[in-house]
Amino acid sequence: MPRTIWSGAISFGLVTVPIHVVSATEDHSIHFHRVHLEDMARVRTRKVCELEDREVASSEIGKGYELSKTQVIPISDEELRDLPLPTARAIEIVAFMPWESIDSLRIGDGYYLAPDGQVAAKPYKLLRQALDRSSRVAVARYAWSGRERLGLLRVRGEAIVLHAMRWPDEIRDPSELTPPPVKLTDEEIDGALALMDTMTRDDLDAPEFRDTYTEAVTELIEAKREHRQPPAAAEPAAETGQLVDLMAALQQSVSKAKESRGEGPGHADVHDMPKRAVKKRSAKEATAKRAARKPRRTA
Repeated sequence: MPRTIWSGAISFGLVTVPIHVVSATEDHSIHFHRVHLEDMARVRTRKVCELEDREVASSEIGKGYELSKTQVIPISDEELRDLPLPTARAIEIVAFMPWESIDSLRIGDGYYLAPDGQVAAKPYKLLRQALDRSSRVAVARYAWSGRERLGLLRVRGEAIVLHAMRWPDEIRDPSELTPPPVKLTDEEIDGALALMDTMTRDDLDAPEFRDTYTEAVTELIEAKREHRQPPAAAEPAAETGQLVDLMAALQQSVSKAKESRGEGPGHADVHDMPKRAVKKRSAKEATAKRAARKPRRTA
């Protein structure tokens, strides 16, 4: 059972659901220590008081807000815990929305909300089934780690998941990143759609959806432990410096995607559709050009 991160309740109108929060994810990354390269001894961060120039213990360290270079306001954990917030010990649901209307950029880490004891079982199941049948998610407010946050509650299996959400002013405006105006043909868009069709999946359980970076780091550590040469990196493809033909790149990508899925030449050629569109368009253009070359009759 994962460690409990936070305990409180879900406030759903006048319904209260006692819950405790556990992480919904696990970190399988490889972590490194900072070491002194000459003797491989650990290098640690020392907490030093700038005024007294000495290392201080954790019991001597607190929080402070700097009003100016000469004035710092001390704030204790008890004062933050006792703030008059309705969300201090509760996840307060404030609205329900369709899942599709939530900007995915605002969704953060996920946590499982587990019912806290037998008394919470019925209201917990009530909220879970109501969310499931309505096909909606709940937007809530809660306070963790010294700040109030926005959250999203949704159903996953038999559990309720809480996703941390970013406030609207925490999302940057992407308008300054918009690329310069360009023209795309229908054939190029059709080619991209054909590539998407060959790459469409129903799940993410295939071998290509694995953490190859962690695997490579593990192999590197094993090679160094056994005093052997680590695997050599693949040579990057040489860059020609020339612009790539977009349609040719799309068609080659479709062919490679089909080969990776084991589709032989007997299957229908997905990128024939953009080629046919090119022929039809060319015929129309040729007719228009011939009509333009005909002499006009004058009265």
